[in-house]
Amino acid sequence: MDAAIDKKALYALSYGLYVVSSRKGDKLNGQVANAVMQVTADPISMVACLHRDNMTTECIRDSKIFSISILEEETPMTFIGNFGFKCGRDLDKFGKCSYELGDTGAPLVLDHSLAVIEAKVSKEVDVFTHVMFFGEVVASRHIREGRPLTYAHYHEIKKGKSPKNAPTFTLNEVR
Repeated sequence: MDAAIDKKALYALSYGLYVVSSRKGDKLNGQVANAVMQVTADPISMVACLHRDNMTTECIRDSKIFSISILEEETPMTFIGNFGFKCGRDLDKFGKCSYELGDTGAPLVLDHSLAVIEAKVSKEVDVFTHVMFFGEVVASRHIREGRPLTYAHYHEIKKGKSPKNAPTFTLNEVR
C-alpha cells in the first residue's frame, strides 16, 4: 500500500454493521457488511458493496434482489461471527436465527435487527475486488427501538476484526 496513505485516517470513517441477504433459488444467504448506504431519495435507493467472491454476491447477481437488516448495538459476537466469518456454501446461516421472507423473497434477519429494507437491483458496478449493488427500495420496516451497531463500537467495545473479504480488512492493524 502507498506510504502516503495513513490507515488511521481511513479508520476514522463512520460505518454501520448490517446483514445483507439474498437468495439463489431456494438457497438463502447473508453476510455482515459495513459498506451500505442510502444514495438517493427519489426514488429511495441503497447501495451495498460486497466482495466479488462471496456467496451473497452470487445470490444477488442471480436473483437481482437484496435485503439489509440494520443491526443493534447489543448484537452478540457469536451472531456477527455466523454471518461475518462463515461461508454460506458450508452451512445454513439462517438455521441459527429468526427471519422471514420479504415482499421480494429476500430473507429479512429479525434477530438483533432494528429495521429491515428490501431492494431490487437497478445497477451493478464492479470495483476492483468488490461489487456495488445499487437497488431501488421496494419495502422497509422498523422493528424495534435501539442504537444501531457502528463499526467503531464493533472494533472499540466488542474488539471485533474485519474478515479478509471486507473492504476494511487492511484496517485491522489500526488500533
